[in-house]
Amino acid sequence: MSSDSESENQLRRDRDLAELNEWFHSNENLPREIEPLLLRRFYQCMYCHVEDTKKLIEVNYALRNKHPHLFIKRDPLDEDSRRTFDYADILPLPGLTPDKYKVSLYCFRDFEPSKMHHTEDTKAFFMVTDCRFITADDPAQSGQLSEGEVQIFDMKGTTMRHISRLTISTLRAYIKFLQLAFPVRLKAIHMVNCPTYLDRIVTVVKPFISDEVFKLIKFHTSSIDTLYAFVPREMLPEEYGGSAGSLATLRAQTQQILTEKRDYLMDPNNWVVEKPEKRNGKSWKLFN
Repeated sequence: MSSDSESENQLRRDRDLAELNEWFHSNENLPREIEPLLLRRFYQCMYCHVEDTKKLIEVNYALRNKHPHLFIKRDPLDEDSRRTFDYADILPLPGLTPDKYKVSLYCFRDFEPSKMHHTEDTKAFFMVTDCRFITADDPAQSGQLSEGEVQIFDMKGTTMRHISRLTISTLRAYIKFLQLAFPVRLKAIHMVNCPTYLDRIVTVVKPFISDEVFKLIKFHTSSIDTLYAFVPREMLPEEYGGSAGSLATLRAQTQQILTEKRDYLMDPNNWVVEKPEKRNGKSWKLFN
């Protein structure tokens, strides 16, 4: 692409973002404020199409306000959050893949099923992602946004007792938000260290997952080595054969960001719609 064409495209993107910003702040069905980086993510997610971006934004905040216990009434330093982060890791990994995808890792540190509180854990997940969406994906390339999202779920220690503690309403809200309202495109879900009874777990959760999302799931049943074909080792923690630092180091970094962004997460101006309208939305093509 010529420099002139790129310059024209940048001017168009700047105009579009200015239009979206003005529209957002004049829309009674949206909160009072939005971070510029988050607005850019919505715009990029919808392939820089202004009207589709507006629809995605409205669905996002409508779902948030429909489920305030997951998205609004929260504190990363309260007892519920501490309990989640004491037994599980929810970690955005450093850098981007060669395809410019951001990778996140989810795993248990304590395998005792009674430690799991599905609704509170889901709330913690969304706090981490909300912080990530207003943070540069790669500090070395501050202007570069990820082109998609890759999630790694470590199934080590997962039992049917854990599955029995899933809350159906929370699972539905989580899946619906990922499918309809996430401001990034989901590219792949990797399940590693899968147990021998994986088929029983899949039977329980598959009814809540769309066919589009299920096709993105890759089950690594033999060895974690098969993950390296999709995620560079330098992005993975040392415990997973990588060189991105230890889980403890990555955990401390994530907790520091949550603490720094606490006011942002808890400020109703960023999330609360005074008179939310019902938005059913449609199944955006966030998976390609």
